[in-house]
Amino acid sequence: MQLYFLPMSCSLATRISLYEACADVRFIPVDRKTKQTAEGQDYREVHPLALVPALRKEDGALLFESTAILQYIAHRWPEAKLAPVDPQGREQLHRWLSFIATELHKVVFAPVFDLHSPNAVKEYALAKAPARLDVVEQHLSGREFLLDAFSVADAYLFVVLNWCGATPLDLKRWPALSAYVARLRERPNFARAVKEEWALYSERKAAQT
Repeated sequence: MQLYFLPMSCSLATRISLYEACADVRFIPVDRKTKQTAEGQDYREVHPLALVPALRKEDGALLFESTAILQYIAHRWPEAKLAPVDPQGREQLHRWLSFIATELHKVVFAPVFDLHSPNAVKEYALAKAPARLDVVEQHLSGREFLLDAFSVADAYLFVVLNWCGATPLDLKRWPALSAYVARLRERPNFARAVKEEWALYSERKAAQT
């Protein structure tokens, strides 16, 4: 099994989930600018849009999109208990994965981090953030996780909220979210994944300056 990833991007949620599942995976970094893998392959041969993550499963089939990959991991390693098993719990998992992907990742952060976005677009996207973060703040007030127990949705939300540090958004405005991120950062698999990817990210950034 192989995971194609870009350090500190949304694919970090997949790495965290794979660690939580104790899965045997080979990680293949992708260069954001050249679209080349560390092995010299044109990543567009793997994913036509050169987006991460991409998971090559044990049977060789490729799976794209974070929400699909995260649910696959939860299903593939049920002993890790990364998703609810009851129908109502599954509905809530789908709800939150969809909310994180659409309302936070794509609406707010994708335009902000797009190197080609005009400043007006970035400002418009950032203006959308408070109302959406308010929704999650209210939900997490008095809760440890998004659902009744830890799930792959928490891995995804952690990564997205962590991006606030690279924007004018200050999580201190949302105390429940700030505490949530701090708690998850202390989980061993979260700390391991962030440490590894931050080292790669810093190394690449230094090489480009």
